[in-house]
Amino acid sequence: MRAILDVIMIALDLYIWVLIASAIFSWLYAFNVVNPRNQVVSVIGNALFQLTEPVLRPIRNLLPNMGGLDLSPIVVLLLIFLIQRLIIYYVYPYAF
Repeated sequence: MRAILDVIMIALDLYIWVLIASAIFSWLYAFNVVNPRNQVVSVIGNALFQLTEPVLRPIRNLLPNMGGLDLSPIVVLLLIFLIQRLIIYYVYPYAF
């Protein structure tokens, strides 16, 4: 049971880094730091979009419109932190 919980915790940690990378990439793209016509940049952006959009889209639909400010990654990060704490404090000590 602990091995499964460890895999879940690692997956959640990796997804946190994917969300951070996606936010940084979106800023670089928005401020024209990276060239969107570059094939490598396009592949990285598309991969990050496909990894994060299925989770972020439902939360964007629930949040009110904040203009150009997207708070959905922050909400997802908070939910991931909550899930991790629940696992650490309530599930992991009782897993045999």
